[in-house]
Amino acid sequence: MSQSIKIKNALISVYYKDGLEPLVRLLAQQGVQLFSTGGTEQFIKDLNLPVTAVEDLTGYPSILGGRVKTLHPKVFGGILNRRSLNEDKAQIAEYEIPEIDLVIVDLYPFEETVKAGGSDVEIIEKIDIGGISLIRAAAKNFNDVVILASKDDYSNLQAQLEAQNGETTLAQRKAYAKKAFHTSSHYDSAIFNYFNAEEPLTVFKQSINQAQTLRYGENPHQQGVFYGNLDEMFTKLNGKELSYNNLVDVDAAVALIDEFEEPTFAILKHTNACGVASKATILEAWNVALACDPVSAFGGVLIANREIDLATATEINKLFFEVLIAPAYEPAAVELFKAKKNRVILQRNEVELSTKQFKTLLNGVIEQDKDLVIEGPEQMTAVTEKKPTEAELKDLYFANKIVKHTKSNTIVFVKDSQLITSGVGQTSRVDALKQAIVKAEAFNFDIKGAVMTSDAFFPFPDCVEIAAEAGITAVLQPGGSIKDADSINMANEKGIAMVTTGVRHFKH
Repeated sequence: MSQSIKIKNALISVYYKDGLEPLVRLLAQQGVQLFSTGGTEQFIKDLNLPVTAVEDLTGYPSILGGRVKTLHPKVFGGILNRRSLNEDKAQIAEYEIPEIDLVIVDLYPFEETVKAGGSDVEIIEKIDIGGISLIRAAAKNFNDVVILASKDDYSNLQAQLEAQNGETTLAQRKAYAKKAFHTSSHYDSAIFNYFNAEEPLTVFKQSINQAQTLRYGENPHQQGVFYGNLDEMFTKLNGKELSYNNLVDVDAAVALIDEFEEPTFAILKHTNACGVASKATILEAWNVALACDPVSAFGGVLIANREIDLATATEINKLFFEVLIAPAYEPAAVELFKAKKNRVILQRNEVELSTKQFKTLLNGVIEQDKDLVIEGPEQMTAVTEKKPTEAELKDLYFANKIVKHTKSNTIVFVKDSQLITSGVGQTSRVDALKQAIVKAEAFNFDIKGAVMTSDAFFPFPDCVEIAAEAGITAVLQPGGSIKDADSINMANEKGIAMVTTGVRHFKH
C-alpha cells in the first residue's frame, strides 16, 4: 500500500468559496493541475490561476440545468483508479483519464433550505447528486486520494502540503475520508428525515454535526459529550462551561417555563421544581418562588420568562445558584452577576425545539413525542357535587403545568399561583402526598385553601381523604381508574371539589 503521495491533479467544485483562495494558490504554486466546474472554475480564473473545465475533460457540457456536470467515467475513473493495480493503470491510459489525487467538494445547502422554509421544488433541487458521489468515491479510495468535504479543513490541508512538499500520508488521507463519510451520512440522514416526516417509516436516524466535550458526565468518573449547538440556544453572558448535570437541569427548566405566559420564575433542583410562581412582576415572582423552598433553591437552576432587571438581580444575587436563564437582562444586572465568575448566566435565544425525544435503553433507543399537551380549565370535568371556583380552576391549571414536569409519583400543592410544596419521585402516591404535607409544614405554609394535582389517577380514596383533612379544597387528577367512584365519593364526603382531565402526565 502506498504511503506518501504527491498531489498532481485536483478536482475542485464547491458551493461555498470562502477560505478557498489560499489553498488554491498553494496548489497552483506546487504545480497541481486544477479541474473545476461552473462558479468554482470562474473563481479560480478570477485569481488568474490556470484551470481546466471539467467539460473539457469529459467532452460533455453541464446539462439538465446543472444536474449533471461531473458524473462521467473520466472524472470517476480518475478518482477511483487504484494506483497499485496494473489493470487500472492500463485502462486509464487507454481512455486518457488523468489520476485525480485531490477532491475538494462540498454539498448544496439542503438543511439550510429546509430550515429557511424553502418550497418543495427548492428543497429537492438542493439534494446534491454529483457532490455526494464525488465525496464517496474519493473517500473510498483514500489509499490514493485526498478528499476535503468541508471548508473547515482547508487550512489544515494547506499546512500539511506546505510542510510535506505537496505530499500527504496515508494516515492523513484516511482521517479526511472519515470526516467525508461523516459529511455524507449526515447529509443523507437529513434528506431521509425530511422525506420521513409524513407517513414515517419506523426507523431511527439521527445525526448531529456539532459536539461539546463536557468536564465529565453525571459523575466525575464518567465521560460526557453534548451533541448540539448550545450557542444557537443560548448566549452565555458569564460563567464556566455547563456540566452534564447542568444541561439536564437546564433542559427541564426550559420545558417547564415554556408552559407559562404571565411573568413567572421557576427554581429547579435535579430536574424537579422546588419553587414556581406567577405574579404581576418578575421581581415579585422571584420572591414568591424562592419562598416555596429556600433550602432546596441553594445551588439550583433558575429560569424566568421576562427580562431580569437590576432590582430582581439584586435579590437573586443573595442566593448561591448554578445557572440563571432569562430571555433578556438589563446591562447593570449582568454586571452585578459577573462579580462571581463561575455563575452561569444564559440569555435564551429564539430556537425551534424538536417535538421528539429519545434516549438509549438496553440494547437500543426509545423515542416518543414530547408531552406537549396541557389541560386548562376547558378540559377539566367536574365530577363532584361541589364545583371548583374560578380561583381554584386557575390554581389547578397552574399546578397541572408543574405536575407535568415533576418526577412520578408526584403530588403538587398550589395556592394563589404559587407552588406551595410537592412530593416527588415516590414509589407510592400516598408517600408523595405525605412528603408534600411534611415539606409544607416545614416551611410554615398554610395548606388550607390550596389545591392539589396528581400526575395519575387515585386507585384508592386514601389520598383524597388525607388531602381534605389537611385543608385542600380542590383536586385535579386524570381519572381512569376502575375505582374512580371511590375517590369521587370521598371528595363528596369531605366536601371538596374534584376535576378529571383524561390525560396522564407520568415523567419517569
